[in-house]
Formats: sequence, structure tokens, C-alpha cells
Amino acid sequence: MKLRRQKRKLPPLNALRAFEAAARHGSFKLAAEELSVSQSAISHQVRALEEYLGVHLFVRQIRAVTLNRKGAMYYPVLRDALDRISDATDLVVSDRLSTTLTVQVYSTFTIRWLLPRLAEFQRTHPNLQVRLHTSQDDVNFEQDDIDLAIMIGLASNSQLYYTHLFDCELFPVCSAQYLEQHGDFSDPAELGEHPILQVYPSAGDWHVWLDAQGIDADVVPESGLQFESYDVALSSAAQSMGIGLGQQPYVAQDLALGSLVEVFPGRRVKNPNAWYLVGRHEKADLPKIQAFRAWLLEEVAKDSALAGLVLR
Repeated sequence: MKLRRQKRKLPPLNALRAFEAAARHGSFKLAAEELSVSQSAISHQVRALEEYLGVHLFVRQIRAVTLNRKGAMYYPVLRDALDRISDATDLVVSDRLSTTLTVQVYSTFTIRWLLPRLAEFQRTHPNLQVRLHTSQDDVNFEQDDIDLAIMIGLASNSQLYYTHLFDCELFPVCSAQYLEQHGDFSDPAELGEHPILQVYPSAGDWHVWLDAQGIDADVVPESGLQFESYDVALSSAAQSMGIGLGQQPYVAQDLALGSLVEVFPGRRVKNPNAWYLVGRHEKADLPKIQAFRAWLLEEVAKDSALAGLVLR
């Protein structure tokens, strides 16, 4: 059973600010100058805080004030809390005004789809600077200083917002030379006799396709060559090193140029994972994020290789 959090018991903020400034300066006069109010206003706010708490906080002298035991207990905690509020405010304001947009993207997506289009975004948004962070891992928004991520997966984290970009399909590919050398394939089970090119961060992809073909133990993707990225695996397939697994948007240019061909035409399988633009809810309305999101959706819609995969 989830317990309801009790309502916070907080004194008025102005009174807290007056006390913290007076305690830091050891003077109502200097606190008044810092906060641009009268000395009597500081005295009144501190008195109101003491009445709220039911304790005295200062030992009042003619030209100065010093903290008593209760005040000395209260001041460092309050000072740290106000410092954290100030730091968080600076962070939010600077992020809103920042013209740098940090986007985490997989290396293959960056090389094979995003980079050829990114110059257009910079041309139409000259005041924004895109900083790409490439990684094979999914972003950790709690720890990493990332504005957005382009990722493939499931929209499963309620702390984040997901903008669907497109679905994708899985299908084996190889070079035309490899297919010519070994002949056409008629049965997916024949793959067990050939080198399988596996992308180990996405090890489940081959199994999705094989399961859909009813292939169980005849083909073991883990027995073949292992690669860190789809880009390297597909480049290896284009060099006739074995059978790779293709998916959108990675192989559109290879298929168009003929450097890769489908091993089993008509046997594409929908990937249960989809492509998303992902970010934190509290940043969703930032102008730089809205601009990138609108541009990215427009580029996806213009890509003929993704036709039929954009609308869910």
C-alpha cells in the first residue's frame, strides 16, 4: 500500500530569506541592503518567523545580532536549502536559454541516416548548435546531460515522453556476390550452414526473425561473427563475409545501390521495437527541442524508404 506523503509544513519564504540573510551577515542592516528592503522589514520578517516557530533565533545586540542555539541549528540547513533552490533555478534558466541541443543517438543511425540530413537543420536553425553523443547504450536521463535521444525500443518509462518516429522490419541481407556464389536460399534453415553476422547489443533481433520463420535450433546467431554496431555488421555483409540482418533505416541506400540484397524477399518481420524521439517531460516545451522534434518528424515523413512505417 502506497503511503500518502504528509503536507509540508513550511514557513513563509520571505521570512526564511530575511532570517538567512541576517544570520549570514550578522546584521539586520546588511541583510536589508542585500534584499533591497528596509531594516524594519527584516526585523518584522524575522519576528514573524520566530512567532511561527515558537522560538527565538537571535540574540539581539545594539549594532549586531548573533544566532542563539536554536538559530545556529536552523541556519545551516536553511542556507543549504536556499543554495540548492538557487542552483536549480540557474540550471533551469540556463537550459531554457541555451542554444546547444545535446542529442544521444546510436552510431549506425547517425552515420547511415541522421548525418546526411543534419546540415539542413543547421541551415534552417543557424542559432542552434546540435551536439551529437553517439552510444550503443540507451540514455540515462537521470545521470547524463542529454536533452533528447533517438532510440529503438518500447515506450516504457513513464518519467519520459516518447514521440513515435517509425516502425521497422527485420530481414536477412547479404552481398549480391555472396548470393551468386552460394545460390538462392529456399529455406531459412539453410542459414545454419553460413556465417551469421550478429550485432551483440541487439542480440534478440535475429531471434525475432528466426522465431517468425519457425526456426528453432537449426540456426544459432551467436555462433557467427559478433559486432558492436549494425553499421559494421552490414558493411561486413556487403564485403561478402556472411549473412547480416537488415532493418530500416539502415539498409535503404545499400539496397538501392545493390551492395546488399534480401536473402528471403517477402519474408520481412516486424520488429517489436519501434523508433522514438525521447526526452524528459519538463523539457518538452523548450523551443530548441520543439524545433528539432518538428524537423525530425518532417524528415521521417519525407523518407520514401520509411513509407508505411510512420503511422501506427
